[in-house]
Amino acid sequence: MCGTCGCGDDSVKITKPGEKHTHEHTHSHKHADGHAHDHEHIHSHHHDEHHTHDHEHPHSHDHNHDHSHSHEINLEIDILKKNNLLAERNRGYFEAKNIFALNLVSSPGSGKTSLLERTIKDLGKEIKLFVIEGDQQTLNDAERIMKAGAPAIQINTGNGCHLDADMINKASKQLNIHDNSVLIIENVGNLVCPSMFDLGESKRVVVISTTEGEDKPLKYPYMFQSSDICIINKIDLLPYVDFNIAKAKEYAMKVNHHLEFFEVSVKTGEGMDNWYKWLKKNIK
Repeated sequence: MCGTCGCGDDSVKITKPGEKHTHEHTHSHKHADGHAHDHEHIHSHHHDEHHTHDHEHPHSHDHNHDHSHSHEINLEIDILKKNNLLAERNRGYFEAKNIFALNLVSSPGSGKTSLLERTIKDLGKEIKLFVIEGDQQTLNDAERIMKAGAPAIQINTGNGCHLDADMINKASKQLNIHDNSVLIIENVGNLVCPSMFDLGESKRVVVISTTEGEDKPLKYPYMFQSSDICIINKIDLLPYVDFNIAKAKEYAMKVNHHLEFFEVSVKTGEGMDNWYKWLKKNIK
């Protein structure tokens, strides 16, 4: 279980579409007494017997110890610290291979996968693109990406609501990403938890659509604060929806005045050239 947001991540699987086997993601938990153990099953810490480990013995007790709130906060900090260290390792790996890595984040239904499909079809002959797909279940998105023409691997997070640096480390090595290429990581559809987890990306791209409220940046400020690019998708629907692009940008700029915006319609192709120019400009 993730100590930061409480989501379960014991059932993570990394799969290449077409392969019969899956790779299970195992987490190692270390306690205060120094011993560690790996879990491939759901490991719940909601015992009746609350306890601490200050010496070596199996943790089975009949007495209760009170956990202070500060102890829980320290656990969260430790988990984020470990993730950040792994993210820096990923970043160094990507830089050494001259891989431009993007972390694509949004709420469900904003059009992330469709954006990737069109980008692959339009730029596939100019740029070598690789994709890591993140979803709780199914291989649907990875299969769509491969049909579009790019190598892809799927991370299924099970009960988890975000990708983390360790998952990306394992998936990127299995994907065998070429030097001098672009890696796009499509994160789990969620504007909350993915914002806290650095994956080692070069840039973070947040996608919103005109079918969502323009106040999303105010409701989910940390995601927009931690992003470099904001893509506003489905502009072809502006005549039919109550969405004010100027207000959306205004709200986003209040949170992060460094944001760069692209207004696009993945369906019609409007505005996609500016997105492509940005991609090409940022590839070393």
